[in-house]
Amino acid sequence: MSTQAETANSSQANVSDGKWKAGVIGGIAGAVVMGAAIIMMNTPTLAVAIPSLYTLAPPANVGLGLFVHLSHGAVLGVIFAALTSLGQFSGLGARVGIGALWGVITWAGFAALVMPVWLSVIGSPASPPFPNFAPPSLLWHLIYGVVLGVIYDVSEDMVWR
Repeated sequence: MSTQAETANSSQANVSDGKWKAGVIGGIAGAVVMGAAIIMMNTPTLAVAIPSLYTLAPPANVGLGLFVHLSHGAVLGVIFAALTSLGQFSGLGARVGIGALWGVITWAGFAALVMPVWLSVIGSPASPPFPNFAPPSLLWHLIYGVVLGVIYDVSEDMVWR
């Protein structure tokens, strides 16, 4: 019984002892690489659609879009850290796999379902159709998740206090 309690407490302690910081760093790194891919493939997504979520566009503004995008990446990285710690997934391969899965989940949940509805409700000119299961967006979210998994695994044992 005490072993189960210690295991549960150690998972919680991992996130509160700085694992969340590895999630922030991994999330931002993943968002940077994903952002670069978006710019190369479809700049209006980053310049108009993403800042439009908070009525920051139009006009198109890549800087604001990148700021919003990196902020989302950081928050989703913290959630990834919490879920990874609770599931006790360890090792680079597991973390990359879970990161890729997390990328698919964020794509399906947020990019394909929530974002089109949200943009339509606020009247954004960048509102995509609903649902928006766009293959390039899946690729971008997979990139995010894989980079997140790698950076989280590499940085999680560092002292972030």
